[in-house]
Amino acid sequence: MKKNVIELHSTDLLKIIEKAKKYHDQFNIFETIIADASDKKNIGSLSGIPYVLSDNISTSDILTTGSSNILKDYIPVYDATIYKKLKEEGAVLIGKTIIDELGLSNTGMYSHIGMVKNPVDKTRIIGGSSSGSAAAVASGLVPFAIGSDTLGDVRKPAAYSGIVGFKPTYGRISRHGVFAFASSFDTVAIFTNSVKDSALITSILKGQDEFDMTTLVDDNLDYIATLNDDIKGKKLFYFKDICDSSFYKDNKELTEILKNYELVIKKCKELGFIVEEIDFDKELLSLISPVSKIIAYSEATSNTANLTGIPFGERGKGADIEELITDARTKGFSNVTKKHLIMGNYFLQKENQEQLFFNTGRVRRLLVDKINELFTVYEGLILPTTGSIAPKLDSNLNENFELILDNFLALANFGGYPSITIPSGVVDGMPVGINIMGSQMNDSLVLNIAYKLEQVIGFEKDMEGDSHV
Repeated sequence: MKKNVIELHSTDLLKIIEKAKKYHDQFNIFETIIADASDKKNIGSLSGIPYVLSDNISTSDILTTGSSNILKDYIPVYDATIYKKLKEEGAVLIGKTIIDELGLSNTGMYSHIGMVKNPVDKTRIIGGSSSGSAAAVASGLVPFAIGSDTLGDVRKPAAYSGIVGFKPTYGRISRHGVFAFASSFDTVAIFTNSVKDSALITSILKGQDEFDMTTLVDDNLDYIATLNDDIKGKKLFYFKDICDSSFYKDNKELTEILKNYELVIKKCKELGFIVEEIDFDKELLSLISPVSKIIAYSEATSNTANLTGIPFGERGKGADIEELITDARTKGFSNVTKKHLIMGNYFLQKENQEQLFFNTGRVRRLLVDKINELFTVYEGLILPTTGSIAPKLDSNLNENFELILDNFLALANFGGYPSITIPSGVVDGMPVGINIMGSQMNDSLVLNIAYKLEQVIGFEKDMEGDSHV
């Protein structure tokens, strides 16, 4: 049987560390395994519970690389707020996990020490950027993990590996100590095996932080308690044009995903939800992908400007400061990261700003305004999390990720909405998920909706004797 975080007791950490080494060899999960992890503070709601952090979250005296060569020796001198809160609750950090370099990709294939493999099927990707944290939970190693979600970076890997991924409202959890990728999108997010676990961890981490001016005043809700709120009569919507299986007759995989989605909608109605299809400008939805890339890469260009090899990192070689920085960044970044940063610089060039960067911001505003209008009528948007199962490691990912259903998760980052992915079934032997997105600040309602659905979907996945959702 699956164990929730709140039902777990202190575990033999030596056994967990040995298991971590074994799973790292299989799936390439870790940047750092903390061999001397111990339950030093035997108090709090998470006393003795092992967990992992993505390696873009600062931990004093523990290597924190962002999975990039430019930071391969970086050891922070301070703790991220979320790490402090988890320590206060007695949770035990057993390792820092691989991400796509600096979070600037979404496949789990572009860290400086190689790709992360999907524990469900090692021939497939797990998605990213929070790939190692997803694998740590999906493999059964830890009951929860913390990552960052910029454009679906937690929710997509969760769907690909059959676990729960929750991105709270923007500002609900402090980002102090989390490496910035795209600051207007970035959100601390959580991997778990159940919605109840996500509610617990979010309740622990949420709250205003003097070190992060974007944080929200705590709503003072106990998210575990609100899971039992009545949902009868709550209204959900979906986009008609991208959920009609008749449009995808030549795509067998997507057709099966949509069949699974139709069963979920049926269960929604049986639970007492009102679910309605709406017409939404498909051309506008098709702009989600380019809008997300232009804004994210532009913001990343600014946020990574301090990675010069001078304040920290391996110093480059050259006759002057410009040559030193150029050499350090050329050697320190992968080709994929360099490509994304060059694109960001191009979008921000004076001659391109109006047509590309500023116009993109206007499209983002238009999408958010339309979604906000819908949230005056409906409590949530429900869609398949992805338009595909986890792609093969050697597949053409551009082909896999061209569908609107593989890009719409960014809407939650555009508007700062709470958004959760839960497993909903299996297609071709691989897990698929559904995603529920709600209006800003309505984290408890989104968790409540997901919890009710989780109870009737009854998805289970077993691997190597470990039980999962």
